[in-house]
Amino acid sequence: MKNSQQSGPEQKSFLEKIRVWWEEFSLQTKLLAIATLAVSLMMTGITFFVLNGIQRDAGINDTRYARDLGLLLSGNVSELIASGKNRELASIAEKFWRSSKSIRYIFFADEDGLIYLGIPVSGAPENGYSELQLTRRLTLPETLKKHPQNPLVRQHLTPQGQITDVFVPLLWEGKYLGTLALGVNPNEKTLANAALTREVTVAVFISIWVLVILGAVINTLTITRPVKELLRGVREIAAGKFDARISIPKSGELGELLDSFNTMALQLEAYNEANIEELTSAQVKQQSLIATMADGALLLDEQGRIVLANPTAKRLFRWEGRKLEGQELLNELPEILSNELHDSLTSLLKQSAESNDIRCSLDEPKRTLRIVLQSVREPNKETLKGIAVTVQDLTREVELNAAQSRFISNVSHELRTPLFNIKSYVETLHDLGDQLSEDEKKEFLGVANSEADRLARLVNDVLDLSKLETGRSVQFESLDLLPAMEQTLRNYKLNADEKKVSLKLDVNEEIPKVLGNWDLLLQVLDNLVGNALKFNRAGGLLTLRAYAWPDTCFTGPQINQQSNLFCELISPLPRLRVEVSDTGHGISKEAQERIFDRFFRVEDSVHTEVGTGLGLSIARGIVEKHGGKIRIASEPNIGTTFWFDLPLEQADADEVFLQSERASKLSFDETLD
Repeated sequence: MKNSQQSGPEQKSFLEKIRVWWEEFSLQTKLLAIATLAVSLMMTGITFFVLNGIQRDAGINDTRYARDLGLLLSGNVSELIASGKNRELASIAEKFWRSSKSIRYIFFADEDGLIYLGIPVSGAPENGYSELQLTRRLTLPETLKKHPQNPLVRQHLTPQGQITDVFVPLLWEGKYLGTLALGVNPNEKTLANAALTREVTVAVFISIWVLVILGAVINTLTITRPVKELLRGVREIAAGKFDARISIPKSGELGELLDSFNTMALQLEAYNEANIEELTSAQVKQQSLIATMADGALLLDEQGRIVLANPTAKRLFRWEGRKLEGQELLNELPEILSNELHDSLTSLLKQSAESNDIRCSLDEPKRTLRIVLQSVREPNKETLKGIAVTVQDLTREVELNAAQSRFISNVSHELRTPLFNIKSYVETLHDLGDQLSEDEKKEFLGVANSEADRLARLVNDVLDLSKLETGRSVQFESLDLLPAMEQTLRNYKLNADEKKVSLKLDVNEEIPKVLGNWDLLLQVLDNLVGNALKFNRAGGLLTLRAYAWPDTCFTGPQINQQSNLFCELISPLPRLRVEVSDTGHGISKEAQERIFDRFFRVEDSVHTEVGTGLGLSIARGIVEKHGGKIRIASEPNIGTTFWFDLPLEQADADEVFLQSERASKLSFDETLD
């Protein structure tokens, strides 16, 4: 059982090898082999059919010839056997044997089948025992005696060749005398013709197959091998191996075909290298573009799994350091966002929609996102390849809209009050002008004039603030700040004398020049000094000072805990620090946090002066344009100090611009918060 199981796979493997070997040949070779085999088999069959016919006719002729010889001899010797003339019998038999080369032997047997005479072997003599006496016996069928006219003829093969045996009953006057056995050789010409036919047939068969084999070899060397090599090269080219070459030396059309293939492969290789370089460059550009996009970008496959996520998307969804490839998008998003995206994403995956636009809000931190889903399809527009997801953070835009709405609301409110007062007093003068006294008319006109001045200041402040926030660049130049400080104090000298406030300029005459804009810095000094004078006490002190800061830079604890002044290493070069100090009532901690907000005014029993609430916002914007930041230090009943730093003339203007942009963005974010 085990051997049969082993022979089965071995036989199957052998048949498989034959099948593979046969499939390696070309169609032309297969057809040639099949045609040759059919022709050779047909010719061989015809030849063997003819040969068999010849041999059959030769056998019939031999049989007839042997039968005639046997009947002839028996007719001549029957009388001699009946009369017992054995010597004459032997003589006639020998002469008959010698007369024909076809006779192989002649035997005479008595009634019991005992051979008594044989040629070429003699029988026993009459007068005694002889060593040559035959003792063999013929065993013949009984029917032979009953039908002497039909001798028994048969053929058998001996080591000396084929022999036809003829057994003729010997009868004389109706008496059975014995049997004559005659052996006849076949016809030599017939045998030679048959042998020649057989040899010719075999030679033709062998010649045909030799021609087939030679044709297959020649075909393999001249056609099949080059075609196989060409097929191998085509398969390698189809697989993307453009460096495939065929190195078989050939001439003629086949050689031209192989040379053309090598030329084509060379061109494809060069084209492929150029395409790879171009594709690589395009891929790098695309990856760089996606990586540097301000919006989040995601690419999903046809099952909603993440294929690509750019850094912005990872930051928006807090995916830094996580492996996202192959994960389902809905499982990686916050639950509230996953629920909102579920239906839209499902509709795209089921190809019932092409795109969806969703806006949603998230907490911790509070953000507003716009998510755009767009299906990506094959050029046939039928097969879905994936989904492109764009995530836009609209938080700043929403906050900007909210801040703009608040600003417009505040401006409208601030403008409404003076306009309403002006309108009210003007209408009163218009309607009751004849009924009012001159003093009342002057009072009403004075109030209207004061409100008009207030409205003008408000409009100017709004315009100044708008100019600062439009992002227009400011022209800087090297200037000496000391004349601006002196001019500011001169402008407020009369007001200070009227309020009995002392003005002090604490400046070293050798202070370095700064890089700034004269008009804007003069506006900051005017605003800060005006506020300090406005909220200072009678008999108080207002100090305006400037000095290089820091004169020696180091990092450490605060120098003066009272004034909150400390060394802040912002630039490799020191800056010019400007301070405006007063000895007024001071500002509370709560008010200090909002002191630079638009339209904010400190309103209490001490701060009763009117104003637009935009002065410090404008001052902050101007200082930020110079790459600095204005600060405040105040203690109730002690006083208030505002200070800011300005770049020196050696500073890099581009560096100052970058610092101003950074400071403006930071202050804007604080305003939104």
